[in-house]
Order: sequence, then C-alpha cells, then structure tokens
Amino acid sequence: MIRVLLADDQELVRAGIRLVLKHANDIEVVAEASDGHEASELAARHDVDVAMLDIQMQGADGLRAAERMAERTPSVRVVMLTTFGEHAYVERALKAGVTGFLLKDSTPQELIQAVRRVASGAPVVSPQITRHLIDRYLDSGEEPADPRLDRIADLTSRERQVLAMVGTGASNAEIGKRLHLGEGTVKAYVSRMLTKLRCANRVQAAILAHDARLLQGER
Repeated sequence: MIRVLLADDQELVRAGIRLVLKHANDIEVVAEASDGHEASELAARHDVDVAMLDIQMQGADGLRAAERMAERTPSVRVVMLTTFGEHAYVERALKAGVTGFLLKDSTPQELIQAVRRVASGAPVVSPQITRHLIDRYLDSGEEPADPRLDRIADLTSRERQVLAMVGTGASNAEIGKRLHLGEGTVKAYVSRMLTKLRCANRVQAAILAHDARLLQGER
C-alpha cells in the first residue's frame, strides 16, 4: 500500500481528494493536515510514502512543509497541488527538489496515477505546468546562473538527447521509444546524466534542460 498524507487548509478539498484516492486499491490516506507545520509532523509520525500538499495554506505553507520534510523525512515524496497563477512557487519548489506538481483541476485518474508514479520515484508535472515552464525559460531574456549549466558540455550527444527529453517530462519508456533504445538502457543514460550534472532527481534535470535551451532542438 502507498501511504498518503493530504494537506490542505480547506476541508472540502481534502475530502474530495480522499474520495478519489479511495477508488485505488493500492493507496491509503493515513493522515490529513490543515497547514504545513501539522503536515510535516504527521509525515514523520505516520510513515508516509507520498505527501500531497496545497502550495498555499494558512500558517506554514506547502513549500515550508516540503523543506521540513526534506530535512526530517527525506524518504517522503512530495506532490504540490497548485492552481494557475502560482507559477513562481512552482519554479521555486521544483528547484528545491519537490517530486511532482499537479493542478487542482486534474482528473481523478491523473491524481491516482500521479501518486503511483511519485511513490515509485518518478517525477510528475502537469502538462500545463510543463508548458508554462518551457515557455518561461525559452522566451525569457534573462541569463540563467545555474553553475551546473557548464557541466552539460561533459555530456555525450546521446546523454544530451536524453536530458532534452527529460525536460519535456517524458518517461524512460517514452524516451526509449523515441530514441529506439531499451528502457534499461535509457535508465542507465539517465543515471549517468544525473551524476554528471549533480542533479538530485529528474525534475532538477528538467529545469536545467529548460535553462540550457535544449528543448528547442532536443540535441
């Protein structure tokens, strides 16, 4: 069973998500919180696998809760629930290593699949948010300052291709199909690429791909 913590300062929202997740026989909601402080405490107490946090809550918000979980319970995978207009928070949380981001109007099936993917260690970002990030990074006139950008030069041509596709949110299976590679081979490329770039996870690598403008040509 995937043990889930829900945190939202609106009880009705929590009830709706809880009802959706009840339809999955491999997911169990083990704790609920109304603010970030309570969420971080319950995550440690209830041996949580996935925490679904509203990005803005009264008191301690979802970002602060995620930061505390990273320190106290790093095994917990965090999914932020957001709405349009909160993209500044999205970028900050992704760079901090949050595993997933979903819009609150995601479908029930998208919600369930997101919990499963995040629990397995795969990042999840709503397509709408991904598109916004791509537009922002590709259209911005600002020069990115991430020192990891210099390390992209150390990647092989194939690793750069893989990094570009990770930037689109593609899974290992999708990358393998596009590049005519086995899924195990793609997994090895991703692992080496993350090590070379010193990225903690695929989400951080995706942000780096956006900064490096790799999505313009995926090469």
